[in-house]
Amino acid sequence: MKTAVLTCRFCLLLVIIHFLGGCAAVVVAGGATGAAVAYDRRTTGTIIEDQAIETKAWQTFASDKEINEKAHLNVTSYNTIVLVTGEAPDEEIRQRIINIVQNLDKVSHVYNEVTIAAPSSYVSRSSDSLITSKVKTKLLALENFDGARVKVITEKGVVYLMGLLSHEESDRVTDVARKVGGVQKVVKLFQYTD
Repeated sequence: MKTAVLTCRFCLLLVIIHFLGGCAAVVVAGGATGAAVAYDRRTTGTIIEDQAIETKAWQTFASDKEINEKAHLNVTSYNTIVLVTGEAPDEEIRQRIINIVQNLDKVSHVYNEVTIAAPSSYVSRSSDSLITSKVKTKLLALENFDGARVKVITEKGVVYLMGLLSHEESDRVTDVARKVGGVQKVVKLFQYTD
């Protein structure tokens, strides 16, 4: 019975988000923020800003026919620092993508990891998703550390780590990520608390 009620509530939330369009980030942020704040070192306002940055980037990319059809992109914002990964067909489109992100409200810095290439294959993306899941699982099992404090993004076997950590936490997290099968390289994009 409890599961059925939760499923109905989730479906209702999806319907509401669909009809609100641009307001979706606010609705999702409102529901997700309460749970996220308990584990996150960012302020509630910053969590909402990060979600809004990602949503605005996706909306802008979707409205740009050339970017939407020719590029494969991932946009991750953490503490208003944005990582853009994926592939663009040429330098002009790649630069347009980065300019779009840099000009979004509240963005403090952009890491440009977009390569000039054809969009990655489904197999490559699935492999990256598997690597991300493995790294997250290992981080959640790490003793005396809340693995939910780290954002993990994988692109072509390269694992990007984002979060607000101490230097000691950063070293431990990086060591765990490097030992996961399939990881080609680990890139630390942490902000340090000490």
